[in-house]
Amino acid sequence: MSILDKKTSSDLVKLMAFILVTSLATGVLVVLIGNFTFESSRNYKAVFSDATGVVKGDDIRIAGVKVGSVKDVKVVDRERAQVTFSVAKSSTVTQSSTARIRYRNLVGQRYIALTQGVGTLDPLREDATIPMDRTEPALDLTVLFNGFKPLFAALSPSDINKLSAEVISVFQGEGGNLTALLQSTASLTNTLADRDEVIGQVIDNLNSVLATLAGRDRELNRLITDFQTLMAGLVEDREAILGSLDSVSVLANETSDLAVGIRPSLVRDVKGLRKTAGNLNKDRAEIDRALQVLPIKLRKIGRTAVNGSFFNFYLCQFNPNITVAGQPLAIKYDTNQFGADKRCNLG
Repeated sequence: MSILDKKTSSDLVKLMAFILVTSLATGVLVVLIGNFTFESSRNYKAVFSDATGVVKGDDIRIAGVKVGSVKDVKVVDRERAQVTFSVAKSSTVTQSSTARIRYRNLVGQRYIALTQGVGTLDPLREDATIPMDRTEPALDLTVLFNGFKPLFAALSPSDINKLSAEVISVFQGEGGNLTALLQSTASLTNTLADRDEVIGQVIDNLNSVLATLAGRDRELNRLITDFQTLMAGLVEDREAILGSLDSVSVLANETSDLAVGIRPSLVRDVKGLRKTAGNLNKDRAEIDRALQVLPIKLRKIGRTAVNGSFFNFYLCQFNPNITVAGQPLAIKYDTNQFGADKRCNLG
């Protein structure tokens, strides 16, 4: 029993030591992260024309170092904001100190910066108020960035963030200068300058298109009106059009069946016609000569027929090489009938 009690007591001591060390480490971490101070402080007030975004707990800084925090924000005189804040006793606020609301980041968090103004260095008494003539509200980012809106429209998000941070830094007087800002702006707008020629060509082409459209205003209006009328007519006749499509479908099916039935004969006739055309092509020189001589022969025949009621025809040396459907076409004639051979010999 005593052995169990000793072991339990040892484990309990170790557990308590672990809890104590963990609590101390957590407390130190919270103090470091939260920038808490346990130093005694003095309370002051400051009147601003606009304290938008300032909330309880915001930092009070001197030369960028946190020396206090905002305790309260309220409206006074209906149109002014009074900020109550605390400052550590180790930091001095003089009667000529000025208070300016600064942007802590682009998210919108603020802090109040205390700076030494021109005048006496006598300490400001506790609970005293810094008047509005020695305070400055936060920079109005809406008005500022609206001026940069055409530039932002052509920049990438990363470039916008970089330029915005530098703009705020310069106008709040937190480092950098106007030259650096202009250099950054120039480097960011080089891309736009490089594309100036392309943008100009696009604008010129657009102007040409718009000028052409402006010159054809009446025709364009008439075209739009006629197209609207056409579409209205199609809408009114949609039932008839849809019905005709059904009839066209039926006709196409029947035509397809008809074509299937006559296809073998049609293919055979086309092949035969192709062979006939090929044979005629082989003798095209003879055919051309016959067609050229034909008008002369017809005139002679006409003159012969005028002088009597009958006349004789003689066919000499006609031996065509014509095939039909793969078979040679045989033409028989008797050159001895009526002495045809003698007349042929006479020329």
